[in-house]
Amino acid sequence: MYDINDSRYARQLVLRGFGPAAQEKLANARVLIVGAGGLGSPVASYLAAAGVGTMSLVDTDVVDLTNLHRQLLYATPDVGRRKVDVARERLLAINPQVVVHTHDTRLNAANAATLIAGHDVVIDATDNFPTRYAINDACLAQGIPFVYGSVARFDGQVSVFAAPGGPCYRCLFPVMPAPGTVPTCAEEGVLGVVPGIIGLHQATEAIKLLTTIGTPLVGQLLLVDLLAQDSQRIVVARRHDCPACGDARLPSPPSMSIQHLSPADVAALLTGDDAPTIIDVREQWEYDLVHLPVSTLIPLSTLASRANDLDPSRSYALLCHHGMRSEMAANWLMQHGFLRLINIDGGIDAWSMDVDSSLPRY
Repeated sequence: MYDINDSRYARQLVLRGFGPAAQEKLANARVLIVGAGGLGSPVASYLAAAGVGTMSLVDTDVVDLTNLHRQLLYATPDVGRRKVDVARERLLAINPQVVVHTHDTRLNAANAATLIAGHDVVIDATDNFPTRYAINDACLAQGIPFVYGSVARFDGQVSVFAAPGGPCYRCLFPVMPAPGTVPTCAEEGVLGVVPGIIGLHQATEAIKLLTTIGTPLVGQLLLVDLLAQDSQRIVVARRHDCPACGDARLPSPPSMSIQHLSPADVAALLTGDDAPTIIDVREQWEYDLVHLPVSTLIPLSTLASRANDLDPSRSYALLCHHGMRSEMAANWLMQHGFLRLINIDGGIDAWSMDVDSSLPRY
């Protein structure tokens, strides 16, 4: 643990109701931040500055030019670099006393328990539903609260789920939305300051949980409208019929799981007798740029309406650009009775790098 009396913490140490006791709790704290993008950037920056002793970052993306209007951990020269690498450098520059671990992977139902274990608080700074549900279920199982944040256009939401006695994310949203029914930020946009503000709310909730000061947003959903500069809180009650934390919750059958395989592993499977059918869930314009000749295009936005064309007894490997949309598709198919599902981690971009370099990247 670092010296809590270091002058960098002077303004917190003099806070009435905070002081050395709270700073020591921060110094001993371990926080997992899932996602190093629009929400993860401000969360990580302010938690490092506040003196959270150990932070772990989970992200598999690289810095893209479209990130820079809202992800202020990164700058133009960082385009093309791994986010976790750049983030670690910047966070240690903010506060060299903290410890920063990085995981260049995507949190999912298969690895969530391992990644979350040993942390005091988890920050949900993701932008996709499969990861969020995986965070919720793993945090519930281990008794670790997670701070939820979500943004779209000019609006944001914040809450604390899986805290003792409080509701979980499935109490609010029991069933994962069908693919294509909830637009992504890439589809409908987001004002750059919105994730900054919501991320700061998340950082505040994490500090409150770690130091036991104030009243965390347990059982409360904060809604923020930046255009109107309006905010409101609504009650989120714990549901007795919640499929995850309710009285009658049922465990998922062991067979209900998704394999996460590399492009090389899937390419090897294609040469066998029981080769999976590759379903490409990108948009038509992406498919026109580059695709695998053996793949079938079913855009994520149309999957719910076209699922009846698929045979639930067959094996399917889901493919997208980097592996996020395909994971959403695989999770939705699993919930609708498809049991032999593979997510191609890294998507067609990784396929181009690791299997067939003749495929153009975009």
